[in-house]
Amino acid sequence: MLWRQSISTRLAVWYAAAASATLFCLFAAGYFILEAQLVHGLDQLNTSEFGELRAHLMRDYKPDDPAFVETRLRKPVERAHALFYVAIEDTRNESDFRSSNLGDVQLPANPRHDAYNIVLPQAGELRAGVFRLAPLVITVATPMQGARAQLRDYLRMCAALMVAMVAASLGIGIVLSRAALKPIRLISETANRIGSDNLDERIPVGVVNDEVSTLARMLNQMFDRLQASFNEVRRFSAEASHELKTPLSLIRLHAEKMLREGVSPQHEEALIVQLEEIARLDQIIEELLFLSRAEANAISLQSEEANPAAFLQWFAQDAQVLCEHHSLRFAQTHDGEGRVSFDRKRVRQVLLNVLTNAIKVSPPGAHITLRSVLEDGTWTLVMEDEGPGLPDHEHERIFERFVRVKQPDADDRGNGLGLAICRSIVTLHGGRIRARSGAAKGLQVVIELPAASSAASVAA
Repeated sequence: MLWRQSISTRLAVWYAAAASATLFCLFAAGYFILEAQLVHGLDQLNTSEFGELRAHLMRDYKPDDPAFVETRLRKPVERAHALFYVAIEDTRNESDFRSSNLGDVQLPANPRHDAYNIVLPQAGELRAGVFRLAPLVITVATPMQGARAQLRDYLRMCAALMVAMVAASLGIGIVLSRAALKPIRLISETANRIGSDNLDERIPVGVVNDEVSTLARMLNQMFDRLQASFNEVRRFSAEASHELKTPLSLIRLHAEKMLREGVSPQHEEALIVQLEEIARLDQIIEELLFLSRAEANAISLQSEEANPAAFLQWFAQDAQVLCEHHSLRFAQTHDGEGRVSFDRKRVRQVLLNVLTNAIKVSPPGAHITLRSVLEDGTWTLVMEDEGPGLPDHEHERIFERFVRVKQPDADDRGNGLGLAICRSIVTLHGGRIRARSGAAKGLQVVIELPAASSAASVAA
């Protein structure tokens, strides 16, 4: 899920959840406080009504007259019958008085509390209060319908505010999280750009000495160590290659001298194998020296403007012969007009290397196609074979040093440096090379070179 993959999204969700939970707690506390205030107001209203009833009763009070309460209170109680329900009990003579809105219904008492809620069928929920004026027990109740309506309005308002809060906090959380994680994204983008060809680039460190700045400094220190290690490896590769050339040349000369002077057939065969392996080692050393010089920008390209169509026709002659020798068919097409500045020798080396790899994996009778397109300032070359192809995760890996992908029935005598050299040459031209799966089967190697004449030679 996206929210699990993105820290920014998780921070926004957490912020929205925290803000909404805080607001919910405030609304809940406000609900209980409002309910208590409304109930307290009803209790005050009941107390005020009791005060009026007491004022009517205390004037010339005749406790021995059973009709006294009825005479004194019927009119004032009936005037307020829309707001109050009144019941009076005389504990001495067990007579009682009820307002007409109660009918024959008794107001139930609560022996534990003098103020409580009751529910009557015809009146709904009431807030009742019990007042004692010996020998009378007076119960006054008032409807809670208005208070409940106010509480419902409060809940509806809170629900609307909660929805708005969730939406607003999510938006604010996304903005804040993106702003807070912007330095992390900058670190990620810079670290992703740093490769073996630009190890001198570093992550910018902010002025504020916070955790992000500390992380950037630590990563820069790691890149410093990586750059030092890469430089040591490159220096070793170059120096070892130079040191190996002389003894290999001496071994080859001695073997050739022995062949010229004559040896036994068994020794002659061994010397021939030895010379073949020496030649192979010498080729590996030359390729390693080329890669070391290319990585150090110590190779000059002899670039000149040329017509790609004419260059490809010249290359197609050699490619046709190579493919026919291996019982394969070669085809070449070109679209687009214009001229491109490139090193003919180096680009031919790249195409021959890619073609050789395609020949190794193609079955007899298969087609190898080279398509060329010159448009929008880019010269695109696509070499496609009909071999078994490669899985997607191998498409980038085959351009690394000493990587050899074994194919059934393919010649496995390569050293895994050819495509690495191709990438170096294409990079020196300011282009790029990549692999992708073929349209039906096989593998496509795509070479893109800038067509502008500004792609001049890169000097040491």
